[in-house]
Amino acid sequence: MADTILEQPKKITAKNITDQEFFYGHKACAGCGGSLAVRLALKVLGERTYAAFPAGCMAAVGFIFPQMAFTNNAIITTFPGVASMASGIAAGAKAMGQENFKTVAFAGDGGTADIGLQALSGMIDRNDDVLYICYDNEAYMNTGIQKSGLTPYGTQTTTTPAGKNLPGTITHKKNLFEIIAAHDIAYAATASIGYPQDFINKVNKAKQIKGTTFIHVYASCPTGWGTPTHTAVEIAKEAVDAGLIFLAEYENGDFKLNRNPKSFASVKEYLTKQGRFKHMTDTDIEEVIKHRDIKWERMRKKWMD
Repeated sequence: MADTILEQPKKITAKNITDQEFFYGHKACAGCGGSLAVRLALKVLGERTYAAFPAGCMAAVGFIFPQMAFTNNAIITTFPGVASMASGIAAGAKAMGQENFKTVAFAGDGGTADIGLQALSGMIDRNDDVLYICYDNEAYMNTGIQKSGLTPYGTQTTTTPAGKNLPGTITHKKNLFEIIAAHDIAYAATASIGYPQDFINKVNKAKQIKGTTFIHVYASCPTGWGTPTHTAVEIAKEAVDAGLIFLAEYENGDFKLNRNPKSFASVKEYLTKQGRFKHMTDTDIEEVIKHRDIKWERMRKKWMD
């Protein structure tokens, strides 16, 4: 790790964010939301950052010798063990007397909500000084688009086909943010690449906190979603505007909604733009809307009263 420290302003915006790149030249698909989330986060965290990636999309596209995509220190970990290995990295750097560094773990929805949840829970329990960022593209995209615990209702994947008897995925997304908050973590947040300034703000806040922090960022996948590559940011914004993804924080034992709209954009328009939802009937869409409304009613009642 470099001995110099990259100075960052207290408030980071598109106007003053560093021109230095820490993740580029990768082989991600065009329009990859996960790669955008990683690029933005590393620009906020700076050069004195250790990054850990499990066997997922970002590991597959970023560690192709000799065209390595990272200019800071980065490592591929076991699929279920990114949190535990990131904990070891942070502990090792501290034992070596290093200062002014940050350790970050990046993992997809499957590597976080499913196979990596045990190690993540342990890391939070120990309060290791690591920022964990889950880039959620709502399926196991790297291995062929299989359902994960964060795949939404009605999604057609290779393991949840849609047909006459099934609408695709028959379960709703796990309440991952609330599962993490239930550990009484120092700081947790949800974000979307569709609202990049909000995401940057939350990464910057997590950077200043000692102990385990967590950000769940919604990151579109044109390949798995069946959407045009140029709409990657737009579609991630529409998910928030339709109320299917919420922007929130958990800090000091309290939840806070960062956006609490009086009305939502059309769920049907958001869904029908995507190939993975093309088969959905009006009844299926009504099920999505019903679940959304119940969730928002609960959040508003518990988090705002």
